[in-house]
Amino acid sequence: MDVNIFGFMPALLPVALSPGASFTLVMNSALAGGNKGLFRTLAGTALGIYTHAVFIGLGITAVLISSPSAFAVLKVVGTAYLLWLGVMLIRSGITVNTGGFTITKHSVTLKEAWLANVLNPKAILFYLTVVSQFAGIKGGVCNYLMLASVHIVVMSVWLLAISQTLIFSAKKTNPLILKRYVNIVGGMLLIAFSLHSLIY
Repeated sequence: MDVNIFGFMPALLPVALSPGASFTLVMNSALAGGNKGLFRTLAGTALGIYTHAVFIGLGITAVLISSPSAFAVLKVVGTAYLLWLGVMLIRSGITVNTGGFTITKHSVTLKEAWLANVLNPKAILFYLTVVSQFAGIKGGVCNYLMLASVHIVVMSVWLLAISQTLIFSAKKTNPLILKRYVNIVGGMLLIAFSLHSLIY
C-alpha cells in the first residue's frame, strides 16, 4: 500500500481540530448523556467517516459530484437535516428548567450523528479533494479506510479531551445552566454551519 499517512496528518489536523457539526453534536451529547451519549455520537461520526471512505473508494462519490443536480439535492437535504438538529438543540436548551426539571431533552442518537456526517457536503468534498491525494495511485477502498481510521483516531482523541473538560466543568457549576447555554449556542452554530455549507 502506498498510503501517505505522514503527509496526510498536516492536511487532516486543521479539519479534525476545528469546530464543526460533529464537534457541536459531541459537546451536546457529553452534557445530555454523559460518557454514554458521548461515545454514541463519536461512534455515529466514525461510521460516517468510514462511509465516506467506502464511497470514494468505490467511485460513488466521484459519480455524485459529477452530477451538479444530484450534488445540489444532497446539499439541500444535508442543510435541512443540520437545520433540524440545530433547532432541536436550541429547543432542548430553552426548555431546560434550572430548578431541575427538563421538559424536552434531545440527546443525539448514533443514527443522527451518522447522518449528520454522511450528508455533510464539506465532508464529501474533503474526502474527494484532500484525502484522495494521500490514498496512493490506485486509491482502493482499503487505502481510504486506513486514512479514515487515522482521521477517526485524531478526531476522537481531540473530542474526548474537550468533552471530558466540559463534563468536569459541569460538575463544578450548575450542569443544567451549562447544558442550556451549550445547547442553545451549539444549535445556533449548527444552523450557521448548515447555511454556510449551502451557500458556499
